[in-house]
Amino acid sequence: MNKTTKDLDKRLHNILSQQDFLEMSGIAKELPLFIQTYNPCDEDDILRIVRGIKKVLEKKGVRVKHIDLFELVIQILEQKGYLEDVIKDEITWSKSDLLDDLRNIADPNDALVPKLIQEIGEENQVSLITGLGRIYPFLRTHSILEALQPAMVRHPFVIFFPGEYNQESDEGSFLRLFGKKSTCEIETAHYRAINLDSFRTLIS
Repeated sequence: MNKTTKDLDKRLHNILSQQDFLEMSGIAKELPLFIQTYNPCDEDDILRIVRGIKKVLEKKGVRVKHIDLFELVIQILEQKGYLEDVIKDEITWSKSDLLDDLRNIADPNDALVPKLIQEIGEENQVSLITGLGRIYPFLRTHSILEALQPAMVRHPFVIFFPGEYNQESDEGSFLRLFGKKSTCEIETAHYRAINLDSFRTLIS
């Protein structure tokens, strides 16, 4: 674990242990969706950090759920009876056909987000979401974030994003997966995910 991820590990433990964070204090009427960015090269360290945070918080009595979106997609494919076909026939499909099928089967509004909300349940105090890089390009982060808006999220979701998240007051919010130059704008004007790096300034 390098210095950057060690610092992130310590900061996340501090923030996620705060009662203000768990009770969603200081975010007014915004949804409790938080984005934690990281360098894609640190993927393995981030997974260790998330698993470690989960254990520490649980020892403190905090109810935590960790969901990997790639594993969730696999569950959806299996439940719908498509997983074996995908594995067996992938080599014969064109890349565009395969991506289209995966997008349709695991559509954020119709499949992924409803499954995510079901898996998380109503008793948890914080959810840690990983795997966004692993489901690209057939599912994109901004589509998942927008699908979460009407899903009645009732506790903090921390979404670990391998790239950059920029918020401009006049120009909207932009996600840059893997540090790519091209941007993907979150289109819903009312929606704003909170950059976890700025959470401390939001505590009242």
